[in-house]
Amino acid sequence: DLIKEGILDENLERFIYDALPHLKSNRLYVHQEKAIRKIYSGRNVVISSGTSSGKTECFLLPILSHLLNEYKEGNLNPGVRALLLYPMNALANDQLRKLREIVKKIEEKFGKSVITFGRYVGDTKETRKEAEEQFRLNNPGMKPAKGELLSREEMREEPPHILITNYAMLEYLLLRPYDSSFF
Repeated sequence: DLIKEGILDENLERFIYDALPHLKSNRLYVHQEKAIRKIYSGRNVVISSGTSSGKTECFLLPILSHLLNEYKEGNLNPGVRALLLYPMNALANDQLRKLREIVKKIEEKFGKSVITFGRYVGDTKETRKEAEEQFRLNNPGMKPAKGELLSREEMREEPPHILITNYAMLEYLLLRPYDSSFF
């Protein structure tokens, strides 16, 4: 319904049910729909809800929709559009896995990398080679998404559309001159 109303980009339908299968059999919760509508009306929102109640979808669906709309209009260049800020790396890592699966579904449907993302925390490796090795060790048998930027140097060269970080690293990113490309 949100797609039909023009609130969310129609390209979401191409992959969202594969990426988030629970949406296929269940409608959005009331708090999710209200949050998405408020976000699209230009309002700020605070979502306070129990564990596993779908808070991520409240912000991730509008972010993905916005990025897909920019892509459709030919305006999706490198650069941070969304900052996912977490107090602990464990939460950031959990969201990273979810985002990786979603972006892989987008890549399947579009046949190429459309949306980029990266996790910039204390243990993010400097070079692509180091980061790929770390990825293999931490994720046996898995491959990163094509749009997943694994290293600090990659993210500095072409900042991701979605940046996942924590408070401490955000402060460094904002203060260090060689990280100014992010913002």
